[in-house]
Amino acid sequence: MTLIGTSVARPDARDKVTGAARYPADLVRPGMAHAKAIFAHRTHARIVRIDSTRARALPGVLAVLTAADVPYNRYGLISSDQEVLCSERVRYVGDRVALVVATNADVAAAGAALVEIEYEDLPAVTDPLAALLPGAPLVHPDLATNLLLHQPIRKGDVERGFAEADVILEGTFTTSWQEHAYLQPDAAVAYYEGDTLVVETAGQWLHEDRRQLAAIVGVSEDALIVRYAKIGGAFGGREDLSVQTLAALATWKLKRPTVLVWNREEAIVGHHKRHPFHITTRWGAKRDGTIIAVETRSVADGGAYASTSIEVLKCAAIFAHGPYRVPNVATDAYVTYTNNVPSGAFRGFGTPQAHWAAESMITRIANALEIDPIDIRRKNLYREGDTEATRSVLPPGVSALPVLERCAAEARARFEPRPPADSSSTKRRGLGIASGIKNVGYSFGYPDQSTATVELIGSARIERAVVRIGVADVGQGVSLILRQIVAEKLELPLRSVAIVHEDSAQAPNGGSASASRLTFMAGRAVHAAAAAAQANFNARTGTSATVQFRPKPTTAIDRITGEGDPNYCYGYVAQAVEVEVDITTGLTQVLRIISVHDVGRAINRQQVEGQIEGCLAQAVGYALTENFVSREGAILTPHFSTYLLPTTLDMPTEIYPIIMELADPQGPYGARGMSEMPLVPFAPAVAAAIYDATGAWVNDLPMTPERILDAIDAARERLTTAAAAAVP
Repeated sequence: MTLIGTSVARPDARDKVTGAARYPADLVRPGMAHAKAIFAHRTHARIVRIDSTRARALPGVLAVLTAADVPYNRYGLISSDQEVLCSERVRYVGDRVALVVATNADVAAAGAALVEIEYEDLPAVTDPLAALLPGAPLVHPDLATNLLLHQPIRKGDVERGFAEADVILEGTFTTSWQEHAYLQPDAAVAYYEGDTLVVETAGQWLHEDRRQLAAIVGVSEDALIVRYAKIGGAFGGREDLSVQTLAALATWKLKRPTVLVWNREEAIVGHHKRHPFHITTRWGAKRDGTIIAVETRSVADGGAYASTSIEVLKCAAIFAHGPYRVPNVATDAYVTYTNNVPSGAFRGFGTPQAHWAAESMITRIANALEIDPIDIRRKNLYREGDTEATRSVLPPGVSALPVLERCAAEARARFEPRPPADSSSTKRRGLGIASGIKNVGYSFGYPDQSTATVELIGSARIERAVVRIGVADVGQGVSLILRQIVAEKLELPLRSVAIVHEDSAQAPNGGSASASRLTFMAGRAVHAAAAAAQANFNARTGTSATVQFRPKPTTAIDRITGEGDPNYCYGYVAQAVEVEVDITTGLTQVLRIISVHDVGRAINRQQVEGQIEGCLAQAVGYALTENFVSREGAILTPHFSTYLLPTTLDMPTEIYPIIMELADPQGPYGARGMSEMPLVPFAPAVAAAIYDATGAWVNDLPMTPERILDAIDAARERLTTAAAAAVP
């Protein structure tokens, strides 16, 4: 091994730092038409009339497009329930109703202001719990219900488990939306190359984008090419289409190049968010700390359109009891339509919400039993050969326990004993720990695959290689990872391996940049293609090979019992966090983080560390600062001035990304995906640290200063009441 495990420098780093890298908004060329979308800004309404007369009369306006101009006015990753331009009704404030195309951006904006739209407001439902009630307004009347999915999971006898428990605790937890806040707002350009429509944009799955866009404009997939420019982050926020549909439509209709660039407010209003959850849960344990029963009811807000909600919900359901071996489980998970902003994929994909409740509860059980939070996890964590709640044996490579042990050892070594609290100070310090589990790759029977072609160049020996695989490098550096794998397999210097991955016409389908899957899936595909091409080259039977890699099949989980084999690989994480809480203001600062990950094998060590550190910044925001506010469907935080992302001053100066390499038996060189894992247990680790510092538990995310102060006040009141009751 020479390249695997080395911190090879990113080849795109200099261009990104200097500004030379070209993102979609940098592809605007003179003579392009500019498009401006008109948003509904209505929670739920019927479209009575659209009058574009004044807009079309404005010099420079080329067209005003409406639903009637869309050949196939439906799209969606799983269910095609969203319209490109709304035809009869709008279901949330970010729905697009019309598109103005003009000679420049200023005229397009002016034309959009002249389009007159008359609405008739309809009853709306913006509370997912209320959406389940009889008589609730229907977001999609043709479906006759707001329920997207109810997923039960049953294992053992939960009531018998509670009857045998020595301690039973209940808790209610909520989470809110989270904005992806990728650096590069949504943008796309579209144009023709001969008879082929080309859409250049930023996304997460070239070939899926092509499938949906081709259907929208009514052409064959061969007649449309999707190309990705540089992608300034995604985190799941680019899985659903947004501006691509409108740019493609305008160019198809007008037969001229078109550009559409959203500003930040349009991006925040116009694309999906992390799912808010309402979770009630009950945990039972024996006196020695053995968890014997967990019962959970989760309700998720899917928003106005389906997106990936049913898959997110199933992930949250199977992790409702965290990474623990529990003999008796009863989970009921629901996701509903509402007239809120759609919810969809976001780093963690339902598992951070599930762990928020599960990890908080196991720490509370430990406190009730006066057991160390590390010891109770040590006792209950999954081991190799254990059965999960879906009654399937865990995929091989179960490393939850060694990851926890490493985290505990690192915490002992790096976190000095705290000095006695200064009674005159308003600041208190606390430590918290949490564990996590997250699937790698597609789940629940979806046929995961990744296809790659490797072409070899040379006469007497292999001198160079070209890798072709359609995958999105959203900033995580997968293009470099795949080159390292092929170079290692062929024993070539890295500079002798090129990759083509950003063009749907030139690279086969590698699958999406999601589910922490590309190092694992695309890595196996390019490794196998390189081996096959090498064999052909040595046998003088050819100079290239195309290979499709498929992992062990998964199965759907039963709609009544939840039984099934949902995943082929899991990743494991444990974190220790130190915080400082000002008990007079509620302001909480994260001081130190230890984040331990079994990555199987680090193909590029620096990139793994970068993923951990970057994800932790997102996790700090999710836990403490990012309070996305929607009231009656109206988004009240459409700007970064009100939606508070963490800055460098909010991040701890001490972050320890600890990499363990317990080789996964299925991954390339033993590697498994890890980029989502740091987000999974972080919030409950912070909550445990806040409790350690103040004696107060916070149940709602984000843990804003106001919520922390309320929790401190409630804890003081309970102590006062208990003390009064103890007086004879």
